[in-house]
Amino acid sequence: MAGELEGAKPLSGLLSGLAQDAFHGYPGITEELLRSQLYPEVPPEEFRPFMAKMKGILKSIASADMDFNQLEAFLTAQTKKQGGITSDQAAVISKFWKSHKTKIRESLMNQSRWDSGLRGLSWRVDGKSQSRHSAQMHTPVAIMELEIGKSGQESEFLCLEFDEVKVTQVLKKLSEVEESISTLMQPA
Repeated sequence: MAGELEGAKPLSGLLSGLAQDAFHGYPGITEELLRSQLYPEVPPEEFRPFMAKMKGILKSIASADMDFNQLEAFLTAQTKKQGGITSDQAAVISKFWKSHKTKIRESLMNQSRWDSGLRGLSWRVDGKSQSRHSAQMHTPVAIMELEIGKSGQESEFLCLEFDEVKVTQVLKKLSEVEESISTLMQPA
């Protein structure tokens, strides 16, 4: 049994399948599918705990968003643990994480957003051509179009029009936001 679970390619495939299921939301990736495609000789009662162990390790690595030093320390601890993983398995997991970390992190970030995010912004300055008051005719206005949406959904567009006073107010507020972020980012 142990030798049957040692291959690098099947383990890499298992990790990919587990990541597709757990992090990318692809339906249809079942335990039976993974076992039959990657470990056909291994009985289900032996494959199930192995798959659960790999899923737990992958989730631990992803939820901690481990950098490569943390990953190596974690995997070393897993190899020394009773019932842990082999050093060959640790090498496959390390290689997998190094090549999939960014996509998994992006997927987790998208899943954790409750609201829509800003996808794009475009702007232009026009001269006002219609107004209730003739004094406002031909005054410059900033027109801003915000593209808002969630990952995997169609965008919505919000169009805003600002006169010079409103542009000044928005810029002042953005300066305050920038100052707050700078203050929070400075080391203590």
